[in-house]
Amino acid sequence: MNSGNIIQISVKPSTPGEHGLPKKPVDSAEIHFGGVDGDYNNYRQEKKKGEPDMAVMLITRGILDDLKKEGWPVGNCDLGENLTISDLAYASIEPEQKYRAGTALLQISFKCEPCTYLYSLPYLGEKKGPEFFKTVKGRRGWYARVLEEGVVKTGDQISLEE
Repeated sequence: MNSGNIIQISVKPSTPGEHGLPKKPVDSAEIHFGGVDGDYNNYRQEKKKGEPDMAVMLITRGILDDLKKEGWPVGNCDLGENLTISDLAYASIEPEQKYRAGTALLQISFKCEPCTYLYSLPYLGEKKGPEFFKTVKGRRGWYARVLEEGVVKTGDQISLEE
């Protein structure tokens, strides 16, 4: 399947003394070349100098469901994604694909790899961060660059552009 629906948009503003996870849901957001309006990604801004290939992060609901079935207490926006998508197979997403999300056009850059902040997520309970870190390798989501700025709303379709 080459399309899905945006079931959640998540952002976290820069807040002194706080990490960027988990993000909070919003009903709609403007997507700019530099990222999702209202969202500040510490790693992208401070370590990667605003890397445009990391402007938006997306994940499929299927990956989050798989992690839950494996016993991990994760939900929408817990892994740092900006867009949580239903009805799109994670395995069908590939670098360089272009997706229309609302009125924005995104191009998949590369898979997001786990960061060491995952070691200390407060909602992991008794399970340890290093185990979770290994578990989400290759399943944390995808980064995308913004080719056309636009607006995205919860419920909008996200579809592969041919």
